[in-house]
Amino acid sequence: MRANKPVELAKNYVTLSNHHDLALIKPLFADDATYYSAYFGEYKGSAAIHAMMISFFDRFPDAHWNVAEYRSIENDGVEFEFLMIGTDASSGERVRRSGVERIYFTLEGLIKQIAVYKSGNLSQSG
Repeated sequence: MRANKPVELAKNYVTLSNHHDLALIKPLFADDATYYSAYFGEYKGSAAIHAMMISFFDRFPDAHWNVAEYRSIENDGVEFEFLMIGTDASSGERVRRSGVERIYFTLEGLIKQIAVYKSGNLSQSG
């Protein structure tokens, strides 16, 4: 994979997430992808990840991620700090969550792993 390709793929994923475009997000994941979030738990397989995302956007219908910089990391990965802002539909409470996200891609450019950590809790696992 080209050196800057993972960064382009990660930017596209965040853009689609900010548009809440689950129809275009779903095919970005490899069938056996994994998703870990310090906020929401662990999911295995693209179907489970998609179901989690449907639930997430139902709960946070105006969720938006601000990302200032994307960094290439080992194993065709990208790391970035984010600030997620949204309203929890169940409580009406405004939510601000910051953290670090790592996305790893297959050689074909599909997402094989996402790991989301709370700020200050960055694990070295990837």
